[in-house]
Amino acid sequence: MTQSDSLRAFGLYIDGAWVAASDAASETLYNPATGEPIAQVARATIHDIDRAVDAARKSFDIGSWSQMRPVERAKVLEAIADVLEENTDELAELETLNGGATLRKSSWLDIPVGIEHLRYFADLARQHPMQTLPYIDFPSPSANAVWREPIGVCGQIIPWNYPFLMAIWKIGPALAAGNSLILKPASLTPVSALRMAELIHEADLLPHGVFNVVTGPGSLVGERLTSHPKVDKIAFTGSTEVGRQIAEVAGRNLKRVTLELGGKSPVVVLPNADLDLAVDGAIWAAFMHSGQSCEAGTRLLLPDSLHDEFVERLVARVEQLVLGDPLDLTTDLGPLVSAAQKRAVEAYIELGIQEGATLRCGGVGSDDPALANGHFVRPTIFTDVNNRMRIAQEEIFGPVLSVIRYQTVGEAITIANDTNYGLAASVWSRDLQDAQEVARAIRAGTVWINDHHLINAKAPFGGYKDSGIGRELGPNALDAYSEVKHIHTDLTQERTRRIWVDIVTPRLDD
Repeated sequence: MTQSDSLRAFGLYIDGAWVAASDAASETLYNPATGEPIAQVARATIHDIDRAVDAARKSFDIGSWSQMRPVERAKVLEAIADVLEENTDELAELETLNGGATLRKSSWLDIPVGIEHLRYFADLARQHPMQTLPYIDFPSPSANAVWREPIGVCGQIIPWNYPFLMAIWKIGPALAAGNSLILKPASLTPVSALRMAELIHEADLLPHGVFNVVTGPGSLVGERLTSHPKVDKIAFTGSTEVGRQIAEVAGRNLKRVTLELGGKSPVVVLPNADLDLAVDGAIWAAFMHSGQSCEAGTRLLLPDSLHDEFVERLVARVEQLVLGDPLDLTTDLGPLVSAAQKRAVEAYIELGIQEGATLRCGGVGSDDPALANGHFVRPTIFTDVNNRMRIAQEEIFGPVLSVIRYQTVGEAITIANDTNYGLAASVWSRDLQDAQEVARAIRAGTVWINDHHLINAKAPFGGYKDSGIGRELGPNALDAYSEVKHIHTDLTQERTRRIWVDIVTPRLDD
């Protein structure tokens, strides 16, 4: 990175060096809260992508990282986590400037949580490589072990909503398992991932070619990584539509894939819920990061007995939220990531009105002059929503909450499952046994009880149905970046006992 008139400039990180795009092309990035330019980022060509893949392939085949003892890889990952932790404040500010996350969130959650997740992957690397199976005596005594070995070269494509955390979720397990990788940050929000790469480079902790970062449009970089014959695995977080395209292209070459895709998560409030807890919980579920989360709880299911009081409290609390400069620690909600995203979300708000839902707060536009230059959308709540409406079925990825009534818990479960998605859900109840039963009935990869959004590095994260394939985090994450090899060692060493061989080559009589 270089500095010029306070505008940061980033190149491509390939084979242990920072380089310009082969045609010198670059793009300017803008602060979504103010519209001011914040960085200049290289725009890769096909040639640049191929260079990165070749570097990753060479590093993997040489084996300086892939064949390193797992305990040594773990030490390197811990050292990387230490370096990132020393730069938490800077990384948090970049996350806010580039993506619009409030500084409260980026400095208290996004960066610290990402670093802790990296430490978890480092620890997991020590225990992952080999599993000894129980002694086997039929048809012959044998010792058996299952080894997990790195897949090879991994293309990793991350979204714009949590750029630092999503980068950690991809590079952490891939490196822990011994792979080489090419990270493709989102075109809108690559800065924190690029700064991470700078810090790793400056610390000189990884062999050249093991870790590469290539920026540019997904239609070019993502498509080339997905179709490249030297790439062994693709990991993608993003929209279901793009995930389908990646699965189709990767499937032609039988590449391994992990896809963490969209969601339309229900927040199911049971009749015996604690309203003080559940009202704030519903706000947290729907409006954290201005609703720009794949697991956001954007369908609020309320029983008739609580509906009116709950909505009254909910609207009153939401109207108190502070929308503004994300660098200000008093701000609750920052801007959306781009003008295009703002237009898309406002189109859904207008659609909700057209569909017959009742707009209880928020809506399109704002009279606040302080918000005029940013991509701000007020937190919006619709009531009288039918689950068949598009605002209840389609992922909006903005601060729009649909409130849906139900009469029985069985009906609530049916509504919760009536979606193409199955990423997450939450259940709110004073009776934890009741909540557990409802959680078991909901078809989603993660179900929180009396909470939402909290993702533990030790637990798998991923979805049912159109929400993806595979799981991230937990031991499942390293499994997703590993090939499994079974090694069988016969313990008899006696030909006379191997009667199964006689099926093909009977012994000759003495």
